[in-house]
Amino acid sequence: MEHDLHLRDRVGLQDFVLLEDYNNEDEFIENLRKRFNKDIIYTYIGPVLVSVNPYKELPIYSQEYIETYRGEAFYELPPHIYAVADTAYRSMLSEKRDHCVLISGESGAGKTEASKKILHYLAEASRRTADVDRVKERLLQSNPVLEAFGNAKTNRNDNSSRFGKYMDIQFNFKGVPVGGHILNYLLEKSRVVHQAAGERNFHIFYQLLAGADEKTLQRLHLQADPDVYFYLKQGGSSQVASINDARDFKVAKNGLEVIDFSEKEQSDLFAIVAAVLHLGNMEFDEDANHQTIVIASEHATSIAQLLGCPEDVLKKALTYKSIEARGEKVHSPLNVEQAVYARDALAKAVYERMFTWLVNKINRSLAFEEQRGQTLMGLLDIYGFEIFQTNSFEQFCINFCNEKLQQLVIELTLKSEQEEYLREGIEWEPVEYFNNKIICDLIEEKHRGIIAILDEECLLPGETTDATFLSKMEDTIGQHPHFRGHKMARKQISRQEFQLRHYAGEVMYNVNGFLDKNNDLLFRGLKEAMIETTNSITSTVFTQAEIESKKRPDTAGTQFKVSLSQLMVILMSKEPSYIRCIKPNDSKRPAIFSEAIVRHQVKYLGLMENLRVRRAGFAYKRNYDFFVHRYKSLCPATWPHYHGDAKDGVRLICEHLHFDASDYKLGKSKIFVRSPKTLFETEDALQARKHELATLLGATYRGYRQRRRYQQMQAAVTNIAKYWRRLAAQRLLARRRHAATVLRRFVKGFMTRHQSLSLDNSEFLQYVRREYLMRLAKQVPRSVLDKSWPRCPSSLRKTDDLLRPLCTRTLVRHYVRSLSPDQKNQLEQKVIAEVIFKGKKQSYQHSIPHYFLDHRLPEGTSAAILAHFEAKVKPGDEKTTYSTVVTKYDRHGYQSRSWILLTTNAALYLLEEKNLKLKHRVPYSSIKGVKLCRKYWNLNN
Repeated sequence: MEHDLHLRDRVGLQDFVLLEDYNNEDEFIENLRKRFNKDIIYTYIGPVLVSVNPYKELPIYSQEYIETYRGEAFYELPPHIYAVADTAYRSMLSEKRDHCVLISGESGAGKTEASKKILHYLAEASRRTADVDRVKERLLQSNPVLEAFGNAKTNRNDNSSRFGKYMDIQFNFKGVPVGGHILNYLLEKSRVVHQAAGERNFHIFYQLLAGADEKTLQRLHLQADPDVYFYLKQGGSSQVASINDARDFKVAKNGLEVIDFSEKEQSDLFAIVAAVLHLGNMEFDEDANHQTIVIASEHATSIAQLLGCPEDVLKKALTYKSIEARGEKVHSPLNVEQAVYARDALAKAVYERMFTWLVNKINRSLAFEEQRGQTLMGLLDIYGFEIFQTNSFEQFCINFCNEKLQQLVIELTLKSEQEEYLREGIEWEPVEYFNNKIICDLIEEKHRGIIAILDEECLLPGETTDATFLSKMEDTIGQHPHFRGHKMARKQISRQEFQLRHYAGEVMYNVNGFLDKNNDLLFRGLKEAMIETTNSITSTVFTQAEIESKKRPDTAGTQFKVSLSQLMVILMSKEPSYIRCIKPNDSKRPAIFSEAIVRHQVKYLGLMENLRVRRAGFAYKRNYDFFVHRYKSLCPATWPHYHGDAKDGVRLICEHLHFDASDYKLGKSKIFVRSPKTLFETEDALQARKHELATLLGATYRGYRQRRRYQQMQAAVTNIAKYWRRLAAQRLLARRRHAATVLRRFVKGFMTRHQSLSLDNSEFLQYVRREYLMRLAKQVPRSVLDKSWPRCPSSLRKTDDLLRPLCTRTLVRHYVRSLSPDQKNQLEQKVIAEVIFKGKKQSYQHSIPHYFLDHRLPEGTSAAILAHFEAKVKPGDEKTTYSTVVTKYDRHGYQSRSWILLTTNAALYLLEEKNLKLKHRVPYSSIKGVKLCRKYWNLNN
C-alpha cells in the first residue's frame, strides 16, 4: 500500500489502520501530533478522512494538486480531501448512485472550509463549457453569499456557521454539474439582537458598513462605525484581525450578481439589513400618561423609508398589541419592556425570513428542470457540537442535531458494518460501541421527550414560565440516566439549569428564554405592518394568508425536529463519505496541539471504534454481480460473456489475478477484500485493460468506416458518372410519353363510355370492368344469409345477372357440402318439426336454435339403462332412436311415478325407473294420434 507514498509521509502513518497497537488511544493521538507538527493535516482511517484544522493557509489546494488527485485510486496518493471528493465523484458516475459527504466536528474544526474545498474540486474536476461554467460559478459564489448572511464570529471560530446547510449538487449522465439545491436549518436568529462577550453579529452587518460606498450608506441612513449600533456593539469585538469586512463585502456583492440578483433585489436586501440596525437603536419610554412611546423617532423614520411602511403604523405596532376577538380588533398598550421585546422579535423575524428568501432565491438560480439520468452529490455543512459558559435553546437544538448525526454515523459505519459482516457469514472481531439512540429518544420522543414537554408548556393556558417547564421535566424524565436537574444535584445545578449527558460530554443548559424562543411568536400588529411594506422582500415573506390562518404555527423545536428527520432520510438514501474535522486548540492559533482537547474530540467522534472496525474487517466489499460485471475483462474465463453463477465468476477472477487466500473472503452475496492494495492493483489492471479494449475497438471501427467509405466512393465513380445522366433522361422521357398516352385514352374512353365498344373506349371499359371485378372479389357475400351485392356499372349488367345467382348457388353448395351427417339429420328433423309444430305450439320458436338430442337420460345411469334395454328388452332387429325420463300420473289420485320412455324404429317402450321392468310395448302401428298442450312444457325441442 505504501510503495508510492510521498516523502513527507514518512513522519507518522498516513492510515491509522497501519498502527501496530490500534487499540491504544495514545498512539492514535501521537500519530496525529507528528503529522500536525509537519503541517500534514490529513490522515485516513480506511476510507474515512480525519482533518486537523491548521489555522493557517497551506499550499496544498492549487490546480496542480487537483490534477494530481484527479482520477487516481484512493490509496495511491497521500491522504487529502481531494482524494475523498474524487473517489465520491467517480463512484457516483460509475455506479449511477447518489452520494453525500458528511462533514462532522466541533465548531471551529474546519467543517465549512472542508465543504468549500470539496465544492471547488468538483467544479474543477468536471468538464468545461459556457453553460457548465455558469452553473459552477453560481454554486461556488453561493458560499460567500450564505456565509455573509449566515456566519458570524464566535469565541471558538471567526467564521462559524450559525445555520445548518445541506447542498445537493446535480450532475448529468456525463458528470457535469447542471444545478443544485440548498436546504437551511435553524438560523441562530437570536444573534441578531444579542451577542455574548467577544462575539459578533452576522458578517453582513459589518461588511455593509465597511464596504459600502458613501452614497449607499447615506441612502440607507447608516454610519460606517459599527459601535454606533446597539445590535453590533454588545460583544465588544467589532474589529477582528483575521477578517477583512470591506473585501468580503465586495466578494458577497459579486456573488449576488453572479446568482442573478437584480439591482432592485440587492437594494431591498441591504435595505432590510439597514432596517434591522435601525431597529436596534430604537428606544422607548413612558409619557406623562404612562403610555409607551418611541423616543428615537429618527430611526423609525429611516425604517419606514427603507421598508416602505407608514411610520405611524410601525410605531403603533411596536407600542400596541393587536388582538382580534369575535371579529373586532382590540389594541392593548405595551409597557417599555414589552415594546423592547416586540422590537427584538421583529428584528429576528425580518432577518430570518429574509435569509429564507435568500436561500430560495439561490435555489431558483441553481434549479435545473431535467430529471432524467441525474445523480446527486450532497454536502452537509452543519454547526458542530457547542458547549459555552451559558447554553440556551440554540445550543440545545444544535447539540440535538449533532446527536442525530452521530446516530446516523453509528448506523452507517459501525452498526451496519457489523450487521453486514454477520449477515454475510464473515468471521470477524465484534466491536462494542456506544449507541446514542437513548439520548435522541430523550429529546425527541413523543409525549415524554424534552421537545414534547416544551411544546406542551407553550400550548398550556395560563401563566407558564421557564421554571414550570423545568419543573415538569424533572417530574417526567428526572430518573433518566442522561438527565439531571436541580432536585438531583442541588449543589452542582442551579434552579434555572438542567444537565444532559451527550455523547460528547455533559452540557449544562439554562432554561431562561426556552419558552419564548420555542414559541417564536410575532405580534399580529407587526405582521400587518410588514404586509403593508413596499419592499419587495418583506412584502413577499409576510403574507395576508398568515394573518388569516386560524392554525397555530408549529413551535421552533417541532419545526427543527421535523426538518432534521427529513434530513436524516435524505442522508440515509445516499452512499456516504466521511470527513472528521478536529480542532487542535481553543485559541485558534497555528502550531499548537492540545492533547486534552484532541483526545476529547477523538472520543466523541468515535474514531477509535471506527479504527477497530477497519482493522477487524475488510477494506472493500461488493456484490458478486457488480464485481463480475466490472472486472470480467481481466479473466479469459469470464470475458467477454459470462453466464455462470456470479460467485463462481468472482472465484475465477480472483484465482486468475493470484489473490492471496487470506486477503479476501467470499460471503453469501458479496466479496470482501481485506487489503486496499489488492483492490487498487485490480483497479489499475482494469484501467490498463480498458485502454487495450478501447484501442482495439477504435482500430476496428476506424478500419470498417474507412473501408465502407472507399467502397461508396468507388461505386459512385464507376456507376453514377457513367449512367446516371442518360438513364435519368431516358426514364423521364418514357414516363412523360406513357403518361400522355394513358391520359389521352382515359379521357376519350370516359367520354364514350356509354357508346358501343370501340377503340376509343375499350381500354376504359376494360379498366372499369377490372376495377368492378376486383371490388366484387373483396365485397362478394361470404354467407348464404348475406343478401348484399355491390352495385355494378351499366356495361356489366348482364355479367352481374349471371354472377349473382352463380355466387348464391356456390355458397349454397359449399354450405351443403360442409354439413356433417348429424347436421343433415338434424335439419331433416327440424323440417318435420316445422310441419308439425309451427303455428300450433307457443314454445316452437324457442326450440329452433337447439339441436335435437337422442337421449335425455341422467348422465350417471344412462349407460347402464341403455345396455339393459339393448340386451334384455328390445328385439335384436330394432334400433334404439330415443330415450328419456317421463312422469306417469294415475287416473285416480294423480299419484306421480317416474318411468323411462325409449323408442325404436318399430315401437315405443315404457320401463319402471327403479328395476327397469318393462311395463308397456306400444307398436307405432297401434298409435292413432298424439295430443300436445299448446302451452309451455319447458321443453326446448
